[in-house]
Amino acid sequence: MTVPLLEPREGLPPLVATADELAEATRRLASGAGPVAVDAERASGFRYGQRAFLVQLRRAGAGTVLIDPVACPDLSGIQSALAGAEAVLHAAGQDLPCLADLGYRPGRIFDTELAGRLLGYPRVGLAALVEEVLGLTLEKTHSAADWSTRPLPPDWLRYAALDVEVLIELRDALAGQLAEQGKAAWAEQEFAAVLAAGPAPPRPDPWRRTSGIHRVRSRRGLAIVREMWQTRDQIARRRDISPTRILPDAAIVEAARAAPSTPEELGALAGFTGRGARRYGAEWLRAIRRARSLPDDQLPESSAPPGEGPPPAHRWPERDPAAARRLAAVRAAVAALADEHRLPAENLLAPDAVRRLSWQPPALLTPDAIADELRRYGARPWQAGITAAPIAGALLRLIEKGQA
Repeated sequence: MTVPLLEPREGLPPLVATADELAEATRRLASGAGPVAVDAERASGFRYGQRAFLVQLRRAGAGTVLIDPVACPDLSGIQSALAGAEAVLHAAGQDLPCLADLGYRPGRIFDTELAGRLLGYPRVGLAALVEEVLGLTLEKTHSAADWSTRPLPPDWLRYAALDVEVLIELRDALAGQLAEQGKAAWAEQEFAAVLAAGPAPPRPDPWRRTSGIHRVRSRRGLAIVREMWQTRDQIARRRDISPTRILPDAAIVEAARAAPSTPEELGALAGFTGRGARRYGAEWLRAIRRARSLPDDQLPESSAPPGEGPPPAHRWPERDPAAARRLAAVRAAVAALADEHRLPAENLLAPDAVRRLSWQPPALLTPDAIADELRRYGARPWQAGITAAPIAGALLRLIEKGQA
């Protein structure tokens, strides 16, 4: 039976929203000891971008600190106060970029979600892990709230404080399990890789990520997707609103397939009945006209992002049957190893590395050559060490059968 976690143990802390309050909170955190639990709340789906609208920290001897980064956008003092302290985060890759924008960049981390994956837990959300490992029930009622709201309701602040309430206890329990399973060194390499990755570089042609773009079959239609996506992004950036609240991806795809030329034709399409879609009707039509007027040599060739590795795997049997057989063999080898070590296959070896290696393996199919290639695709030493020899064996068996 689990115990509900309803209130922070020292009560709900006040929201830090002035320079003096931030200075006092910084002194408290500096005087604390041990790791610091860190979390950030964003307004995904409401605001443009992924900046933080609340930062939560908790450290032994300091208690919990809630900071309003809109009022206190410079956390470089926190950075100095916590120099050398391990930061404990859940799904660190999501929070580290917005924390870095505020001036807080931990030098060491422990990612409880990633630890849960390495340990083979079937559910690795924070609430699920807290329940499974600590026997506590953590409410996630406000996880999808608009955290840009001001003032922040007390119930939301209580929810946010509880997110870091037992994060250090969770970290200690998971660290013990990693040591018991012989995976502590794996976790250290994974955490270091998350820190080293830094912010993701801008994607080339991000419009190609439009959901449902595979339904657009013509190059002219792809040009419409591109022009409408870019128009929507400009509007969203200007208004600081999530792009999909301006116009859903599905509406862009419908417009690309129908290529309407009048307000009436546009308004009749699914997705163009909302206030945001109607408000910018003239801009959508201008985007469509720009795409329709482009010469053929300026039309996109395909919906696939350029220069991003091999083609989609479902096309391999037709384009390169031998590569498809290699992919199946490598996937099977990785899946078997993942079962053996009790972790998800994608955490043993990234799917992108599996595809790239299968599409173009090294000339010499030795474990060392495979390991070198995997590291080139971003695999950590522990991953390459476990998978290289079995993958080499799987590929060599295909050659022996004349199937590679």
